Amino acid sequence: MASAREVILQRIRDARVSAPEPVVRGYNVEGPGGVELFAERVADYRAIVHTVTDVPEALERLRGKRIVAPGDVPAEWLIDGVTWLHDPLTIDELDQADGVLTGCAVAIADTGTIVLDGGVAQGRRALTLLPDYHLCVVRQEQIAGSVPEALRRLEPTRPLTFISGPSATSDIELNRVEGVHGPRTLEVLIVT
Repeated sequence: MASAREVILQRIRDARVSAPEPVVRGYNVEGPGGVELFAERVADYRAIVHTVTDVPEALERLRGKRIVAPGDVPAEWLIDGVTWLHDPLTIDELDQADGVLTGCAVAIADTGTIVLDGGVAQGRRALTLLPDYHLCVVRQEQIAGSVPEALRRLEPTRPLTFISGPSATSDIELNRVEGVHGPRTLEVLIVT
């Protein structure tokens, strides 16, 4: 009579090993997208959203402010009446600015997310983390329908920052506090 151990080991030896069934992934690769959906979703995160056709005209609200702008923002964005601050800036100088103006790499309609990759008109990551106000310009053609679609547009070796509304956290009592890990106010200009 075989011991329990020998029976178990024999069953293992006799077992047929088969390849696992392939996993079918039905991801939403091409979301419906669009300006309206992105505007709705980013507003759900308590961002201020404007659909505009003229960026300089929309930037008039910045007059009299000290705004950080990456060195490679389009020249027409640098309107008169604003004190434009450019890198290199110290952490204290960034913290004392009234806000920052950037572009983005891509935006995601399904999630209302803006993605920065440090590319043109985005500057280094600290520029969008320290000032209490972030004004981001998103062109209509930068809006991807879904996350997979957006990821295909991005260079994976670049430093990616995903922004879904103003910085916010909730403590153990579920009290929402904004501005803890980044700007308290996010304003988005969608250029159509």
